[in-house]
Amino acid sequence: MQQIVFFDGVCNLCNRSVNFLIKNDKKGVLKFASLQSEFAKKTLPKTLLNNKDLDSILFYTEGKYYEKSNAILKLCKILGGFFYVFQLGYLLPPFLRNGLYMLIANNRYRWFGTTAQCRVPTTDLKERFLD
Repeated sequence: MQQIVFFDGVCNLCNRSVNFLIKNDKKGVLKFASLQSEFAKKTLPKTLLNNKDLDSILFYTEGKYYEKSNAILKLCKILGGFFYVFQLGYLLPPFLRNGLYMLIANNRYRWFGTTAQCRVPTTDLKERFLD
């Protein structure tokens, strides 16, 4: 089963999040692709890729795409261990979870900055990146 994290390749917060996921994905099951990549352009449904509200993360697993707080909560479940406690987030109504998510997503460039180009993986991580 392929599990892919699509992220904003020019966002510093997103790149830090990818580093966090790589570090804590002990089983090495997660793959990564920037939203700006050719892989994303070929793979993502046009309805998602052209969505003006698409901000910073999409997670694909088991034939489904998850966005916003649902993507984060699914990733926490995969990481397991301590991160499994974040499944309690499902107790909050989606409009609250996604409201907080969108507050951060809408301000991520201002708060965390951007890079001039998408992330280039190191040779030891190259097999985890799909673009």
